[in-house]
Amino acid sequence: MKILVTGCAGFIASKVSEFLLDEGHKVVGVDNMNDYYDVRLKDHRVDKLKNRENFEFHKVDIENYDELATLFEKHNFDIIHNLAARAGVRYSMENPDVYMTTNAMGTLNILKLMVKHDIKKMVLASTSSLYAGQQMPFLESLAVNTPISPYAASKKSAEMMCHAYHHLYDLDISVVRYFTVYGPCGRPDMCIFRFIRWIYEGTPIELFGDGTQARDFTFVDDIARGTILAGQAKTGFEVINLGGGNNPISLNYVIKYIEDKLGKKAKYIHREFHKADIKETWANIDKAGKLLNWKPQISLEEGLDQCIQDFLDNEIPKIVDLP
Repeated sequence: MKILVTGCAGFIASKVSEFLLDEGHKVVGVDNMNDYYDVRLKDHRVDKLKNRENFEFHKVDIENYDELATLFEKHNFDIIHNLAARAGVRYSMENPDVYMTTNAMGTLNILKLMVKHDIKKMVLASTSSLYAGQQMPFLESLAVNTPISPYAASKKSAEMMCHAYHHLYDLDISVVRYFTVYGPCGRPDMCIFRFIRWIYEGTPIELFGDGTQARDFTFVDDIARGTILAGQAKTGFEVINLGGGNNPISLNYVIKYIEDKLGKKAKYIHREFHKADIKETWANIDKAGKLLNWKPQISLEEGLDQCIQDFLDNEIPKIVDLP
């Protein structure tokens, strides 16, 4: 099949592209290569994809309808994985406009072109941030109508626009809500990348709160597998959690594990817990098991080992600027 992957220079989308190529598909990747974090890391991911047969890259912003329209005229896509997004809860408070224009309006551009070109299947990447204040473990059926950050609100907007287009035009759309994704060559604004770097360097960890906040950490390979399975499933319109499915794991546990593996003690700068953050996340992943025959395969410890080894073996994680 010919598959469009938006945001292909990103952490998750680059892994999805890699796995799709492994399966023999033609992948057309687009990314605007914005500088939310160090572009050298994005170049590093894209360069690896460019060396693969059946991969085609275009520097395109999904906010630009005309650029997207040209791409849709040229290619007959079977599936669209819309993983392009402005991410990061705290930064969304500083620049909320771009979150709406990318996450919501960019998604709308794709939906309009799907209707125009009779493309029926899309996977939309969404977020566990929508579950703030809900009872754990988080079920997809929970009403998530009280987002506490512009980031979460923009993702909710994208989800609802997808539902409208499913209803009006019979599009088959799987919305996958990701839970704290980590892995080698991850995003440098995420805690695990930063913790490894800071502990290795002896730089104080910037810790918001007391470290008891906990997350349902999910390894990027598992997320990529689930995303691809969602693209293959005929769901109509479904929201599907992709998470570790385990009891939430505290940041303190993660820090201690990294300390032990690196043989170094962390230093700390304590900050006040941020009001836009969620104290804990925990996914109910029963629906992913039933609809996609998916469950995570990589334990946190195994995943952290891979992250640490990748950091030690490669220069890019050591030199990129931290946002």
